[in-house]
Amino acid sequence: MSTPVVTKPAPDAATVARPTVGQRLTAFMPVIALVVLLAALTVADPSFLTQSSLTAVVRTAAPLVVLAAGATLVVLCGGIDLSIAALCSLGTVLFAMWLPDLGGLTLLAVVAATGAIGALQGLAHVFLRIPSFIVTLGGMSIFGAVALVISDAGPIRVVDREATHWLTLYLAGVLPMAFVVALLVVAVVWTVQRFTPLDSWIRATGYSESAARLASAPVDRVKVAAFTVSGACAGLAAVMLVSRNFSGSPTMADNLLLPAVAAIVVGGTAITGGHGSLWRSLAGALVVTLLRVGLPIVGVPSAYEQILYGAIIVAAVALTLDRSKLLIIK
Repeated sequence: MSTPVVTKPAPDAATVARPTVGQRLTAFMPVIALVVLLAALTVADPSFLTQSSLTAVVRTAAPLVVLAAGATLVVLCGGIDLSIAALCSLGTVLFAMWLPDLGGLTLLAVVAATGAIGALQGLAHVFLRIPSFIVTLGGMSIFGAVALVISDAGPIRVVDREATHWLTLYLAGVLPMAFVVALLVVAVVWTVQRFTPLDSWIRATGYSESAARLASAPVDRVKVAAFTVSGACAGLAAVMLVSRNFSGSPTMADNLLLPAVAAIVVGGTAITGGHGSLWRSLAGALVVTLLRVGLPIVGVPSAYEQILYGAIIVAAVALTLDRSKLLIIK
């Protein structure tokens, strides 16, 4: 007598696609953290929730938003760009050096130069099969050294401020133009990504590069494009820093690497790739900026800032890490 075979009905698409509670919390985590942190700072100092204070926060956040937005694309592809801060510092030096000769075209020249450098890193990663961590770690060292050499290890003063004056203006007298530009960068990159096949290619590459190649996705070109955008964003962030500091310096942006990485992971982008968004990185950058501004308000010494960033990165990665991709934790 044969044993009847019992088959379970296949789950419908809605059941498979339904997000878990953890995924929903991760999606709203940056917004929740932003609201909670803003409320905590307001309780600690009631004068913090004023127009002038909030304007100062978003103006400070603008370069970080741009840096994090570019690097988010690389992370979504399953890589990492550790060179963004050093490349941004190099961009400030290039801007200060080229401004007397190029004038108003200096911004485009710097963004093009840093974008080309980012593309070279992407090509090295793709064609030499070197992990992005190693390529950009080497790039971080190289760019920092080049910036020191060409600047004679010192700041270069920017006398002509007309080229960056527009970044110091305010829209409607309230919103800093630098932050408006940062929002435009996020919006433009997100729009191109969302309404073209680029979005599915990036996520497929981040989820499983081998599967993406089998599906005929242009994985190599997608990776190079992500590094190019990341480099270009580093150049734009450099111009924002110059407009605020009136000089270029070989170490001006070096302290933005950890905050940028923290902004990405706090925003809910999985460090293993494939999951996240630019808008979440924007919220993450605002959270990190509020922390930088708020620590002195609550009496925490600035020396503890790096410790806090390290703890935030570890905690955020623990929440967003896709452990199904990691057979062995090393």
